[in-house]
Amino acid sequence: MEGSRRAASLRGLVSSLLLTALLEPGAAGMPPHFPMSQLCKFCDVELSSCSGTGTCKSNCSITSICMDSHEVCVSLWRRNETDFSVETLCHDPSTPLYGVMLDDYNSSTCVMKEKNTTSGMAHVCSCRDVDECNDQLLFTPAVDPKPDDPLVSVILVSLLPLLVMGVVVAGMLYWYQAYRRRVSREWESSMKKRKPKAGGLDCSDACAIMMDDDGSDISSTLANHLNHNTELLPIELDMLVGKGRFAQVYKAKLKQTTSDQFETVAVKIFPYEEYASWKNEKDIFSNSDLRHENILHFLTAEERKVEKQYWLITAFHHRGNLQEHLTRHVISWEELQVLGMCLARGVAHLHSDRLLCGRPKVAIVHRDLKSSNILVKSDLTLCLCDFGLGLRLDSTLSVDDLANSGQVGTARYMAPEVLEARLNLENIESFKQTDIYSMALVLWEMTSRCEAVGEVKDYEPAYGSKVREHPCVESMKDSVLRDRGRPEIPDSWIQHQGVAVICATITECWDHDPEARLTAHCVAERLSELEDEMDKLSSRSSSAEKIPAELKIPVEVGIPGEEVKISQIQDVPAADCSVSDEK
Repeated sequence: MEGSRRAASLRGLVSSLLLTALLEPGAAGMPPHFPMSQLCKFCDVELSSCSGTGTCKSNCSITSICMDSHEVCVSLWRRNETDFSVETLCHDPSTPLYGVMLDDYNSSTCVMKEKNTTSGMAHVCSCRDVDECNDQLLFTPAVDPKPDDPLVSVILVSLLPLLVMGVVVAGMLYWYQAYRRRVSREWESSMKKRKPKAGGLDCSDACAIMMDDDGSDISSTLANHLNHNTELLPIELDMLVGKGRFAQVYKAKLKQTTSDQFETVAVKIFPYEEYASWKNEKDIFSNSDLRHENILHFLTAEERKVEKQYWLITAFHHRGNLQEHLTRHVISWEELQVLGMCLARGVAHLHSDRLLCGRPKVAIVHRDLKSSNILVKSDLTLCLCDFGLGLRLDSTLSVDDLANSGQVGTARYMAPEVLEARLNLENIESFKQTDIYSMALVLWEMTSRCEAVGEVKDYEPAYGSKVREHPCVESMKDSVLRDRGRPEIPDSWIQHQGVAVICATITECWDHDPEARLTAHCVAERLSELEDEMDKLSSRSSSAEKIPAELKIPVEVGIPGEEVKISQIQDVPAADCSVSDEK
């Protein structure tokens, strides 16, 4: 090692003398500008006063021309236990120096970098293009770079989609508000053009704007105007969603005349030969007194002469009918209360001969109540539909007119007196009582799919497998008239106090004697009071407070084959259940 250092020193001395000779003009007959390699400080390891901070000099007194044109100037600074040392030399950067490769030799300054060499840790710098560039050593400040926090990166990446979503939602809300304001202005403009009716406004004018299931405003006033308009609505049929005996139902798009927007509507299409069914349903729907939250919202009716079809356009409810909903879902006790209340209120509104404001109204009977003729709205409430067999109980109807109405409906849901063709035509209430029987069967179907009854079986329509899938009148006569059969109410159902009250209501509504059945108004009132009492019970359960005696009534549930009295006292007031709907 000592020999190699002496050789390097000797080489440096010779190089220095040669440099001096070459720099003298005209020396030895050589031209004054001889091309040469890099000029570098070239000393053996020497002690240094440089402490490794700021800028230092190598204090090397020997300048050497590198032997190879590829070589660059290099300086190494080392810290020993007691002192510091500096080594300067020429080196080819393509080969390792003390086990490390030079990576910054293209610089004209010598910036020190700490390296792990074969002789220990050292600060190394390399440079070129400037003579003796390795004489001045530059030490960078010892600043520990802060590593990137991965958590910050994850948070930023996670927040980006939320930020984009927020911008999109804000844009949609702005568009929706602008759209609602525009619709409101259009409606106000149309209302100003209306001529006031003689005698002032009636109750129905308070409901001039109805909301369809998608939350968009549909003007009933506009719909009534369209009924008398010879222009057909710009409707595009989308897909078939239902098929009945007389018509097919399509989901469709009602285009707006002032924009590219559209409303989703339902279109019920009757063939030409079913004109009577279409006209009957149109006449019932066209009466503004029919409007109710539990009655399907009607828009208009059209005669499509080109297609040889008759159309009814109504609101569209994407959840489908009650039968489909019960097939797919098990419902909670709270949902059973809501569905039952909606059904009872819808039927009560049909049967009522007065509006809430007291104005007279023509009572209507549905005559084909069943779970497939009841639609489920987006808020899980119900509305009645399909009034093709409906009958307006007008005071002008004679007994002969009522007798000619015929034996109509779906056999499975027909009341005993309808199956037997023994309706009391002298009393129009008898027609309402047939609806009550059918409503009881629908209530039973709802209850059978409620989790409060215990074990919940797959959905079955009323009478289930006791009759065929599509039973005829004669087979239903055997079950309902001859055997006096009704759908089964298991003992487990009446273990729940609220369900027991509903079961008692069901049995009163499907009583064989029409006069003994409850009215729809009474059922709605009882279910409303049941809801209130169940809320009180739940609040009292923690304190075990006794229930006042005047709020307790015994309830009897008639189960086919035997009479069973519920030993529990049901906590629901006895509603005034007269058979008249004059309330």
